Amino acid sequence: MTTLFVSAFLLGLVFNAAPGAILSESIRRGLHGGFSPALAVQVGSLVGDALWVVLGLMGAATLVLIPHVEIPLSVAGIVLLLYLAYESFRDAVSQMPDLAPAPVMRVDLQALSAGVVLSISTPLNIAYWAALGGVIATISGDRPEWHHFAVFIAGFMLSSILWCFFAAGMIAITRQHLSAMMWRGLHLVCGASLVVIAGDTLRRLLISF
Repeated sequence: MTTLFVSAFLLGLVFNAAPGAILSESIRRGLHGGFSPALAVQVGSLVGDALWVVLGLMGAATLVLIPHVEIPLSVAGIVLLLYLAYESFRDAVSQMPDLAPAPVMRVDLQALSAGVVLSISTPLNIAYWAALGGVIATISGDRPEWHHFAVFIAGFMLSSILWCFFAAGMIAITRQHLSAMMWRGLHLVCGASLVVIAGDTLRRLLISF
């Protein structure tokens, strides 16, 4: 069980640290508001991840093959990604604002909602979690039972929560040392990555037909 927990913890770090829409949006909002909005995006994404965890490990990966599920999710995700990319590019060509010290910890509902929607509107996550059912069986050496899944989810979520605070902290530190060139460059990178992810989602959707 220890091996399963450690493996889940490491997989969680890899999953969360990989460049993607959540990290890009965390950086974009964190540059404006500091630690709190960056953390809110990360925490919001955990809500979506938790949903895909449950569905994926319950064997619900076939849901993503149903057009009535796949198409709306994919289209909603593409639209959101392109909108966020537009905001990033708009900030990149705008003058860097005078960044006042970030306020004390507060709940940023907009950033939280963005994290939830970005995570839920990524149907590829359910296939990822469905595939991990086989990984759990391999690591545990047995036919997976409820306690194997519980240990795996606990390890994954622990690393995810720790990553949320680490990522938000690094973004907040970067914010304190921003130059106009860094401001522009980071927004351009975030915008470009969001466009690439949207394009890849569209490509996968078109291939499936």
